[in-house]
Amino acid sequence: MMKYYRLFDLLARRDMKKTDLLSVISAPTLAKLSKGETVKTDVLCKICDFLGCQPGDIMEYEK
Repeated sequence: MMKYYRLFDLLARRDMKKTDLLSVISAPTLAKLSKGETVKTDVLCKICDFLGCQPGDIMEYEK
């Protein structure tokens, strides 16, 4: 299972809000991320491009 707490920590460190992501992803997708649900890799690519980071900076795999 993927955890996205790193994404939200990164946003906080940059003085950004979750809603800032709405310029690149939809509200339902943001809700999925907040709940730790599955999202497509193209969503992760959009977020990484927007934030200038790597996937490992925004998510972590947990058993």
